Amino acid sequence: MNELLERDKRKKGANIGEVNVVEKIKKDSLKVNDNSPVTKQPWQALKQFTAARIGLGRAGISVPTEHLLAFQLNHAQAQDAVHEPLNVSVLLNDIETKLNAIGLPKASLVIRSQVTDRMHYLQRPDLGRRLDDQSVDELKKHQAPKDNPYDLAIVLVDGLSSLAIQKNAPPLIKLLLQRLAQQPLVTPGNAICHLAPLVVVQQGRVAVGDEVAQCLNAKSVLVMVGERPGLSSPDSLGMYLTWAPKVGLTDESRNCISNIRPAGLEYTQALNKLWYLLSESHQRKLSGVNLKESAKEQTGMDLLKSSKTIRNFLIS
Repeated sequence: MNELLERDKRKKGANIGEVNVVEKIKKDSLKVNDNSPVTKQPWQALKQFTAARIGLGRAGISVPTEHLLAFQLNHAQAQDAVHEPLNVSVLLNDIETKLNAIGLPKASLVIRSQVTDRMHYLQRPDLGRRLDDQSVDELKKHQAPKDNPYDLAIVLVDGLSSLAIQKNAPPLIKLLLQRLAQQPLVTPGNAICHLAPLVVVQQGRVAVGDEVAQCLNAKSVLVMVGERPGLSSPDSLGMYLTWAPKVGLTDESRNCISNIRPAGLEYTQALNKLWYLLSESHQRKLSGVNLKESAKEQTGMDLLKSSKTIRNFLIS
């Protein structure tokens, strides 16, 4: 009996010791300047791995003023991204400058959806998916012959963040066209595929690219669109790839690459992923849920593990 009591006593002592160690760590991590009204959180160190609002601490029962002001700024930036109109002339000039630098001049067309203004755009998503009559007529002037369709139509759409297109589309297009000029998309010896004129759609949604490609007679369409802004990502761009595009297709027919921006999915990683999808789509003549991403694809886990510049605490 005495032996059992002694063992229980030692066990309780060990537990008390463990609790004391944990409490010491918590107290050490919560130490702040005695003059500061802010109580820190023990997991503030994790903020280096994410832009999410974690470990903000507190001032009394409230969020510290610093973080409240940062939240209000990010909210204002997200609203600006939605309502700021796309500066088409600056966008096209940026694209032209980058393409001329690599010797690839490209014609471009500027058209619009059936939406009349930004408020109309937010209220009627359905009209943002269709082109107005004048735009349809303009595209048909550049339509490819039935026996020689375009391989790919690239469509830039302002979407819910003109900032995303303004900032990210020019460097992405440059990288994509460089790759198309240097590497076969499907058949060796035919490196440069038959590209449609670059199209910019104002007040558009993702699905508007299907009608653009159908009017141009393109086998596939790549839509670059400004994504709905988050409170830490007002400049996030998404790319949507569709094989055999036509009016009426839904999201299961598309492959999406999201969160493309300097602080998210980097351009080279996004392009590697896109190139895999483009190649597979043209070889198999399909897209969407029928086109699966390879587990060994270059932009997957292997790339993150082997990268010397990207550190992710979730990957050992």
